[in-house]
Amino acid sequence: MTAEAKPNVKQAVPFFSVSNINASVRFYVDGLGFEMIHKWEPDGKLRWCWLQCGDAALMLQEFRKEGRDSWVPEGKVGEGVSIVFMCEDALTIYRRIKNRGIEVSNPFVGNGMWVVTLNDPDGFSICFESDTDVPEGTEFSEDLNQ
Repeated sequence: MTAEAKPNVKQAVPFFSVSNINASVRFYVDGLGFEMIHKWEPDGKLRWCWLQCGDAALMLQEFRKEGRDSWVPEGKVGEGVSIVFMCEDALTIYRRIKNRGIEVSNPFVGNGMWVVTLNDPDGFSICFESDTDVPEGTEFSEDLNQ
């Protein structure tokens, strides 16, 4: 019996088609603290980028609104799509996001984790989660001493 080779997979990286890549880059880089690692700029205009935050990454590309391979979605592009970033301390990320003036929901405990949720400019649901022993359903308040 021969052992089947394991797939040569290193990482899953979400690839978001966005309506305005500059607005999305501002949100992820300036707002959430991601770093732009790779970019594609034909004719000097940003068309695609790879963003990194710790060991997590995502790619952004602005969809073409006319011509070949064009696509104009109805409504928000990211509605119904969530990405969860597992982290050491979601509450620290919550405080940093809030201090930068970005709209973010109040954290709560779900499935044994603090859950911090916000939407990017295209409606993608971005969640930061970290383990906790705080009781299920607890809503965050600064009085919790977390």
